[in-house]
Amino acid sequence: MRIGIAVVLVVALAGVVVAVFQAPWRGGGAADPVAAHWVDEAQCGQCHQAQVRDWRGSHHHRAMTEPTDQTVRGAFEGTGFVGETQSSVFFREDGEFWIRTQERDGEPEEHKVAYTFGWEPLQQYLLETEGGRLQAYGVAWDTQTRSWFHLYDRPEVDERHPLHWREPAQNANFICIECHTSGFQRGYDAAGDRFDSHWRALGVGCQSCHGPASRHLEWARAPAEAVPGHGFEVPLTDAARASEVATCARCHSRRAPLGDGAHPGAALRDDYRVTGLSADLYEVDGTIRDEVFEYGAFVQSRMHAAGVVCSDCHNAHSGELRAPGNAVCTQCHNGTGEPVRPAIRGDGLRAGDYDSPAHHHHAAGSPGAQCQACHMPGKVYMGNDLRHDHGFTSPDPAQARALGHDDACLQCHAGEAEGPLIDVFRRWYPEHQPRDGGYARALFKARGGEAGAAGALFEQLARQDLPALRRAALLSELPAYPSARARQAVLDGLADDAAAVREAAVPLVPALLPPGEVVAALQPLLTDPVRAVRLAAAWQWLQASGGSRHTPPPAWLAEYEAVQQGLLERADAHFNLANLYLLTGRQDRVEVALREALRRDPAFFPATVLLAQWLEQYKGEADRARALLREQIARYPDEASLRHGLGLSRVRHREHGAALAAFEAAHRLAPDNGDYAYVLAIALHDGGQPRRARQVLRQQLRAHPADRPLRLALLNLLADRPDERHALLAELRAQNPWDPVLSRQSGTGSHHDKNGEQGGGYE
Repeated sequence: MRIGIAVVLVVALAGVVVAVFQAPWRGGGAADPVAAHWVDEAQCGQCHQAQVRDWRGSHHHRAMTEPTDQTVRGAFEGTGFVGETQSSVFFREDGEFWIRTQERDGEPEEHKVAYTFGWEPLQQYLLETEGGRLQAYGVAWDTQTRSWFHLYDRPEVDERHPLHWREPAQNANFICIECHTSGFQRGYDAAGDRFDSHWRALGVGCQSCHGPASRHLEWARAPAEAVPGHGFEVPLTDAARASEVATCARCHSRRAPLGDGAHPGAALRDDYRVTGLSADLYEVDGTIRDEVFEYGAFVQSRMHAAGVVCSDCHNAHSGELRAPGNAVCTQCHNGTGEPVRPAIRGDGLRAGDYDSPAHHHHAAGSPGAQCQACHMPGKVYMGNDLRHDHGFTSPDPAQARALGHDDACLQCHAGEAEGPLIDVFRRWYPEHQPRDGGYARALFKARGGEAGAAGALFEQLARQDLPALRRAALLSELPAYPSARARQAVLDGLADDAAAVREAAVPLVPALLPPGEVVAALQPLLTDPVRAVRLAAAWQWLQASGGSRHTPPPAWLAEYEAVQQGLLERADAHFNLANLYLLTGRQDRVEVALREALRRDPAFFPATVLLAQWLEQYKGEADRARALLREQIARYPDEASLRHGLGLSRVRHREHGAALAAFEAAHRLAPDNGDYAYVLAIALHDGGQPRRARQVLRQQLRAHPADRPLRLALLNLLADRPDERHALLAELRAQNPWDPVLSRQSGTGSHHDKNGEQGGGYE
């Protein structure tokens, strides 16, 4: 078994969880006399009185405030909350609001509330700690029940857990404040390891969405229709509504920043890396699973494809719906079938009385008669915050039961027998068919390794009406189904018009193209117009080319490094830099970067594993490497990657018994991790336990039949079992008849499918 330094990139950075009073500007330099600059928003109300009136008192207005009697909603009257791992007391002293917190085994500490965070249905409180850090306290106030509750009240969430309020995952400077203030800059000083965060105003104000208003004021003093956007860089007007969704997505999406603050008018993926439709974040039908906010679901919807934007349903300034209840939907979905705005395409609208029991089959005025109940089912996040899915899907309980995803009917009727419920649905809607064109079933097949999986992927990718995020999700499944067709699909993805698709295609290139073609395929993406795509391409190019020793570095490489240097408050940025230094011949900086990563976040385990490998293999300090791993295992006994890393170290020193024990522990702690199962099986086989090795692989493959490396590993261990080998190959052929392994197993060197396409050679 070949063991080398694992060069891994966390290009996604940390998963960012965001949510969305005027206050003084906290510092800042002189404005650029040429560029548009921020202005005092008190001037906005002189012309836009109605908009300011709508905004005042809204969630955006109150997103973050200084603590006062009018803004603090929690009971700071000596009230307490006792949780699994800590207790809290909320009190007032000299007109200030304080929290006394005591860990399970620690001394009590007192912290003054620096800011309120959010308005309803919960309000959190930011506490200022060392280095200018504003940390989101884990106990929040429920504005509906008027009681305290803990967001993560579980026995394991103690002071060492990543979700503890003092940890980087709860650092509001990086994670949260950008979407609760206007004109925010983190202002992190890496040398001093401290924040000097600034904002133009507390709360989300006019210029948060429209951009700096100085040129708009110039236009207002001497109006001229020729001035683009009336002086705004982000003109959210009827003529420019296409930019509105991306503007809202800066906060209403799951994303990671690529710099310090957004740039008005920039493309969304120039400022952020937006998460895709991964299985941990979204259901297989594209509906929300984890806390992903609205953007990812909405851009999959037919409404988005037709030109509907956020402000068609919401008052952009108050955030409230434009009409009560179902009336917001019947703006378009009504007896005329005419969209509410001419720019919205109406070719998909069918005239009808949708606000009628004849359509929804529920009593008028009942919860089931509400459009959002069926087409926008919700989930509760942060303990009590119900958020509705914005994909505007249709219920399909039969498909939901078959594919294991959520469904509005099954959700509302939880606890009832599903069979009769499905029968009623079919009786009500006898002509119903899934409205996604087979997308969910194809993705389910691919992720589950079912028969026909590869063909279903190619059939979906051939569609012209597939939303970009869905195309990206399907492409991401192709490494499990290699072939000439898969190779071409990735090449097509690299040239796709949508940045989301190009970005998703980039990491697939090394998996699906022959090694000699990888660098050439990635080359055009190094100068892609969208920064997130360029960064992904830069990393893959570096690995495929074996590194770069250019001095000075090319622009794309300098940009990649600059992005990491701009995120130095994060452990993952230092980890990325360590990998970059390794590939660009700057070995003297690797250890420093990894230790900086661990200083910022001791629970960032990839840095621990890579540092241990670096100490052992590059510096020859195996004892220090082992000590580091054992120390971290003692602190985090349930972390599988540390056990796996220790096992690899034992293998390198031919301590096979100890290595096997470590690999078994890693597999036990993370039984769904295919890499750990694979390594354990190889270790068992090499240790003279071939039966157990096969057993591990069989068990893992039953749970994850799409895991092709596990299937190939088991095939290699079954030389004396032709019947089982035949069954494994038959399953593979059913999944992907174009798999190059099949042609090699048949001894022909290649094979042709019924359409004359040739497979082979793309592993």
